[in-house]
Amino acid sequence: MTSTLTPPRATAPVINRPNSVAVGTIVWLGSEVMFFAGLFAIYFTLRSTSPELWEFEANRLNIPFAAINTTILVASSFTAQFGVFAAERMQPRATGWKPTQWGLVEWFMLSYALGAVFVAGQIWEYATLVSEGIALDSNAYGSAFYLTTGFHGLHVTGGLIAFLLVIGRVFAVKNFGHKEATSAIVVSYYWHFVDVVWIGLFFVIYILR
Repeated sequence: MTSTLTPPRATAPVINRPNSVAVGTIVWLGSEVMFFAGLFAIYFTLRSTSPELWEFEANRLNIPFAAINTTILVASSFTAQFGVFAAERMQPRATGWKPTQWGLVEWFMLSYALGAVFVAGQIWEYATLVSEGIALDSNAYGSAFYLTTGFHGLHVTGGLIAFLLVIGRVFAVKNFGHKEATSAIVVSYYWHFVDVVWIGLFFVIYILR
């Protein structure tokens, strides 16, 4: 009696494809890098044509206030990342009152509050500068200052809206899953990008002489 051996069935290789949403966001942020690079180029071009004007107007900036506002925005990047960590462990809400027990919602709400304080600080700074004669149409410095910081402020506002959308989505779904976690991660990419851009703007506008 002869026996036949059945050859082992071949298993198809597992292909780990990158998340299309995350990849699309990274590509889009690449275009945003080019956009802000253009703004930096405009700023440096105008500055090179009027160095005396730049020196005079830059000395009127409130650097300590801007440094505090920058610190607030940078802190919001850390809180947003803590929210991502919570999303990755599939914890949408807090399990206790301690920050170590917070979930995605709590960390993103704190990030939203810090970002809103930053925007409010920018508005206050704009009002102060306008009262001192530095307006969008006052001179080349005013145009460059409001153009660069204003577009960044619009991006921060967009990030605040994204925080609210993610928080609202957490409350809307019955079960927190991979899609909701991916949304939080994508928003964090954008927010970190906005923070890094502002650090560059802060150095160029307020520190570099």
